[in-house]
Amino acid sequence: MKRIEFLKSLDEMLELEIGTLVGPEKLDDYPLWDSTAIITFMALADSNNAAKLNPRSIAECKSVDDLLKLAGIS
Repeated sequence: MKRIEFLKSLDEMLELEIGTLVGPEKLDDYPLWDSTAIITFMALADSNNAAKLNPRSIAECKSVDDLLKLAGIS
């Protein structure tokens, strides 16, 4: 999955207008970034990039860019 598609999926997951997220945004600024979003992100990364992530590594992410790096998307 390409970066733009992944960002679109994150926008949808966080119920944001498509195109809102571009990378440097802080995850703490989004109230819907919670345990449910983490599980959804894990499934998205696994199904689209075969990235096997654990919740601890995701919890250490501070920004959208951190999530993208973790999922192997540049």
